[in-house]
Amino acid sequence: MPTTIIGTGRALPKRIVTNNQLSERLGIYPEEILKRTGIVTRHWADPKETTASLAIEASKKALLAAGLSSEAIDLILVTTSSADMFFPSTACLVQRGLSTRNIPAFDLNASCSGFLYALSVADQYLCTDSAKHVLIASSEIKSRSINPDDAATAILFADGAGAMILSKGEGGLCKIQLGADGRAHRLIRLPAGGSLEPLSIESLARGRHYMQMAGQKLFRTAVKTMERELLKFLKSLSLSFDQIDHYIFHQANLRILEAILRRNAIPADRVHITLSRFGNTSSSTIPIALDVALEEKKIKKGERVLLSAFGGGITWGNALIDW
Repeated sequence: MPTTIIGTGRALPKRIVTNNQLSERLGIYPEEILKRTGIVTRHWADPKETTASLAIEASKKALLAAGLSSEAIDLILVTTSSADMFFPSTACLVQRGLSTRNIPAFDLNASCSGFLYALSVADQYLCTDSAKHVLIASSEIKSRSINPDDAATAILFADGAGAMILSKGEGGLCKIQLGADGRAHRLIRLPAGGSLEPLSIESLARGRHYMQMAGQKLFRTAVKTMERELLKFLKSLSLSFDQIDHYIFHQANLRILEAILRRNAIPADRVHITLSRFGNTSSSTIPIALDVALEEKKIKKGERVLLSAFGGGITWGNALIDW
């Protein structure tokens, strides 16, 4: 029996940041921000909100939707590139917050592709009967690693968490493919703070603890890579673009999504986009968008859902689900 999603949930910080608010600081017209990104509002965390607290809130909603207690979970996977701390893992903090049994709990960091990497790991645990119920919580607080005066990143990135419970059942995950190319690691990164370049007065002064992004080159690489990998993935399944009922892409930038749709004649009404409301929340964009689509009852039993992501590393992934 395939891996099946039996419950989803999401959590967004209470604070909403509008384009008008960013415009005042960055000196960019709100209309220009919308044109560049497709984003109208985004959520930024307050000091008391953490990656773990958002993950816990989203996970509780997913458990409620699945009709399960936390005691039923056999494995916790947290995807994040903005963990509360280097160690212990955010997954262990989520385990504490949910009061689960002493089950395995660990983090995965594949940047914006993290959720699909976790989905693959969950699938392996379920298919080998190593777990009956797996929790994936993708949670990010990107607002704390962006330079508030850098228009390239400050208008894009946001905070939020998406969670889901997976089990085995009818329908579900048909296939998943992942990939990475570390040669392009400089396209988007957070240079300082790790063992390569420990945080110091010098690194702080140089802004090395802020996210850095090669915007135009990253855009071209994202479109080219996502299109190439999507075509390979669909070919491996003997499917065409028009045989997919729903597309849920990583919500990075509306211009990237529009380019992929235009180049492959994908109908816009089959693509679920939450970017305008929530911004780019890195690894949590796909589970958040999926939770919204399910809440709005847009996905029906028997339909094909394709999940697709591209992230720093660079990393990518595609997954097909028979709902």
